[in-house]
Amino acid sequence: MARSEQKVVQYLGEAHASEVALTRVLQSQIAVTPRGTVRSGLEAHLVETKDHASRLRERIKELDAGRNPLQAVVGLTETVIGQTLALSKTPLDLVRGVGGEEKILKNVKDACATEALEIATYDALEALAKAVGDERTATLAASIRADERAMLDRLLGEIPALAKAVVRAEVEGDPSFDPTTTGAADAVKEVRDAVTGAADEASTAVKGRATKARTTAKRTTTKAKADAKRTASRATSTAKAKTSRATTTAKETTAKATSTAKETTSKARAGATSAAKKTTASAAKQARKVPGAASAEGTVKGTVASATDLPIAGYDDKTVEEIDARLPDLSQVDLAKVAAYERRHQDRSTLLDRVDVLRVDEPWSGYDEQTAAEITKALKAATDATVRDVQAYERAHKARTGLTKAIERRLGPVT
Repeated sequence: MARSEQKVVQYLGEAHASEVALTRVLQSQIAVTPRGTVRSGLEAHLVETKDHASRLRERIKELDAGRNPLQAVVGLTETVIGQTLALSKTPLDLVRGVGGEEKILKNVKDACATEALEIATYDALEALAKAVGDERTATLAASIRADERAMLDRLLGEIPALAKAVVRAEVEGDPSFDPTTTGAADAVKEVRDAVTGAADEASTAVKGRATKARTTAKRTTTKAKADAKRTASRATSTAKAKTSRATTTAKETTAKATSTAKETTSKARAGATSAAKKTTASAAKQARKVPGAASAEGTVKGTVASATDLPIAGYDDKTVEEIDARLPDLSQVDLAKVAAYERRHQDRSTLLDRVDVLRVDEPWSGYDEQTAAEITKALKAATDATVRDVQAYERAHKARTGLTKAIERRLGPVT
């Protein structure tokens, strides 16, 4: 590769790392921003930011075809780690002693600074690409920069209204911030509503089956009693000697019918309960597939969790090394829960940095909820880029042998 192309790849890698860092920041800001124009803008820009990262990665792959594009930018990601940490302080600011209105205003100001840095990054990339005759990269940089400028203008337009809201809340004593309308609260509500709906459906099914079982049992018992009476009547008319035997037969028949009815009812209830559990679990699993919901759910749970609620038993008694060894096995929900709990308690930077490295987007929504067999099946229809995303994610997390072999059969052994 020519030195000019190497330099372009370097700048593309820095831009890609910046977009990845911004994705995490936007998700955090959305989680604490109430419904309204500010959150709508953040949500729209999150979609754009993910698209920017994808387009940059594809361009790196085209220029550096002999290497894995994700591996090519690993070193470059370190060059923007300071920026990532600076931007990621936003969630910490949100728990400090200022009003909700002022927190949102500060978030928007920070976002403006971030967008200005993004614009400068693409100015530099475009100028460099033009200087070495790479018009495709220059055009890509100009296109993404236009999105960043539009976002900066939108954020600047929000500041006057947000400043007035701060005055009403902090000076006039008329606050308007409602934490129950934030992105995290909405995500939790969606999960709760889905689970509640599934539970209601399951409960209705249980009641219906139990009622049917009781009706069947009642009919069986009524019929058995009628048969017993007819048998007893015939026995009495035949002879007194047969009366005792007929009565015994009737009692046995009644006892058997009652036992059968109880058994039928018990089986119906057990089956209905099992179906209810499966339905509820399926609904909860489906709700986590909402983009950003897994991370938001884990953050909310970790904020109120005790040590016994964490996925690592005896968490408070373990060293940083012992906890670090367990982190790759955790889902994104559990990683978010551990991060929120750690910040509220010991706040160990080494451990929090390690969690941040592992807290990345899943290869697709709901990935952590799937088994290795389900993922292997999904890979058959996936693009090579998606398969590589899965390969990188598995290496950093669970590293399941069967899944790794399936990926190698698709892409070839890792060299």
